[in-house]
Amino acid sequence: MTQQLPNEALMRQAGMALATVLGPHGPADAKLSAYFRENPKLGVKDRAFIAESVYQVLRRKRLLEYLADGVDARRLLLAAQLRLQGISLRDLGPLLNKQQTEWAHAIKAKSTENLPLAIQADLPDWLWERLVAQYGEQEALTLARSLHLAAPLDLRVNAVKATREEVLEQFAKDRIEAMPTSLSPYGIRLQSKITLNRQPMFMDGKIEVQDEGSQLLAQLVAPRRGEMVADFCAGAGGKSLALGALMRNTGRLYAFDVSEKRLHNLGQRLKRSGLSNLHSQVIANERDAKLKRLAGKFDRVLVDAPCSGLGTLRRNPDLKWRQTPQDIEELTAKQASILQSAAKLVKPGGRLVYATCSLLREENEAIAEAFLANHPDFELANAAEILAQQQVPLDTGGYLKLMPQQHGTDGFFAVAMTRKS
Repeated sequence: MTQQLPNEALMRQAGMALATVLGPHGPADAKLSAYFRENPKLGVKDRAFIAESVYQVLRRKRLLEYLADGVDARRLLLAAQLRLQGISLRDLGPLLNKQQTEWAHAIKAKSTENLPLAIQADLPDWLWERLVAQYGEQEALTLARSLHLAAPLDLRVNAVKATREEVLEQFAKDRIEAMPTSLSPYGIRLQSKITLNRQPMFMDGKIEVQDEGSQLLAQLVAPRRGEMVADFCAGAGGKSLALGALMRNTGRLYAFDVSEKRLHNLGQRLKRSGLSNLHSQVIANERDAKLKRLAGKFDRVLVDAPCSGLGTLRRNPDLKWRQTPQDIEELTAKQASILQSAAKLVKPGGRLVYATCSLLREENEAIAEAFLANHPDFELANAAEILAQQQVPLDTGGYLKLMPQQHGTDGFFAVAMTRKS
């Protein structure tokens, strides 16, 4: 976290931005972007301070509400500065009015001994209880604490245009600290944040932003040259682009999604990537008539299903406060339906990969097990064996399970299944 000591005006701006983000409706990143658009005079450093302050509060909101004795945005910021960043009362003093000074003394004095574990984990009770049931208390706490940290910035090298060595060499020349990722053969982890959209290699399509865990999903699909491949819930297309590069720009790759806007964004990225084998197609839903004509034609189908996103809490900490048990119930029904439709596209001997960025069994193993029980024409393929063939040194058993506290990636789950010939 930045140790920049703010002035009064900046503290006020951070408080207003936080109040906006904590309000109802919509994701934090969209609300913060809107706030910055409404306040165009804020400089780059000011924006960075505000964004980091807001995200720190979102990550540790439950603890901070306890320390600040409520949900007032200004008090929450004060609690974060005093108790998480370790800024002293003496340094903050000149920026505070009489009432804020009283708050600050109360926050400083409050004990955090013997707090309930859900508060230590900074999770809502329902989510904490589910993680404990799944992983046990100690592992759930370790996992929750790993989610308090900001995610690193990972890049994927576009193998159609560059090698990882070339990109690392160029970064070294530009004095940008970067290192190869330990699991993905195409991944690079940056040691500090840079303005990527002005980076020449990014503009040339040699690198894309993609979490290392997300890159491994493409390795699990493991498409070969000349195959027919579908990315069934393509979104903005990060995984579609990774698949196209693994196919070395041969064969046919379809990116399906229900959102025209997301696929339009993929269009911009596609131009940079140099891929010509990727075709994006908007579908009305998973039962769209366009899909019927393609039944049984695909060698590989990836279903990166809409999910709670709870594996991405390092990047999107507001999700844990926005999702509810009812949302999970609705999502699991949708996931089962999407997987069933996508399965129809797979040809005999072909591979179906179901994936989420969730940590919850209901969205992961339970969906895979129910699908396999109801579809005897599909069988489980061992994820560790597939990854070993792709030179990925990772064995999490039959399923691919990535955990932030263990692998340093976002939380991902994936299962590979083969349609019997």
